[in-house]
Amino acid sequence: MMAVSHYSAEAPVVLKLSNVESSYGPIKAIRGISLEVRRGEISTVLGSNGAGKTTILKTISGIIDPRKGSIEFKGTNITAQDPTLIVRQGLSHVPEGREVFPLLSVRENLLMGAYTRNDKDSVARDMESVFGYFPILRERAMQDAGLLSGGQQQMLAISRALMANPELILLDEPSLGLSPKLTKEIFEIVVRINRERGTTILLVEQNANMALNASDFGYVLENGRIVMQDSCANLREKDDIKEFYLGLKEEGVRGERRWKKKKTWR
Repeated sequence: MMAVSHYSAEAPVVLKLSNVESSYGPIKAIRGISLEVRRGEISTVLGSNGAGKTTILKTISGIIDPRKGSIEFKGTNITAQDPTLIVRQGLSHVPEGREVFPLLSVRENLLMGAYTRNDKDSVARDMESVFGYFPILRERAMQDAGLLSGGQQQMLAISRALMANPELILLDEPSLGLSPKLTKEIFEIVVRINRERGTTILLVEQNANMALNASDFGYVLENGRIVMQDSCANLREKDDIKEFYLGLKEEGVRGERRWKKKKTWR
């Protein structure tokens, strides 16, 4: 899967973080994070476990209050706002681990995503739209969400976020716990949502290959700090990214350079 890049430095900035720091007690999780997400694009934050990726999203969506810095969404300061107010402004968060409501039906979970809306006809149209992306959810509409498979719960979590009709979706580790086949399917639909609906997406993901191929612009996070940023087309060609994130190693071939997949041992 390779998305056609929509990156443009001229597109308006919809989300801007300036020198943001967040902590868990005395432990700093992110340190002076500054990033921008432009309208209509998929931006990704890459990093290993514990680098601070999830903390960035939780800080944006108001779950964690930052110690320092500011967050602007569509030009409005949303730093440390109540999460409900942030959702009402057009920002939805798909959390790590999906976190569906297990005792509610699929349909009820979707309606929970639309709790800030009172336009019933539009809500009904959006439900049909998400069923178009994930037909299995229509088949399971009256089934308890807790009985769905992990992949189906991920589909439901993304669909629930779409039911808020957001301008920006924060998507946390959509591949977590999924098979390669399901991961590919989820990423393909994420790209479709972005291209067809124009929904801006900020994605954090450990599967760097999938994330770089699906996204337009990328940030690399290490120990709570951004150490690299560029278009994903350029990041894919950087030696550090190839070696440490894509699992490739360089080999000399008669004076030329080539990369091949590293051997992995189990």
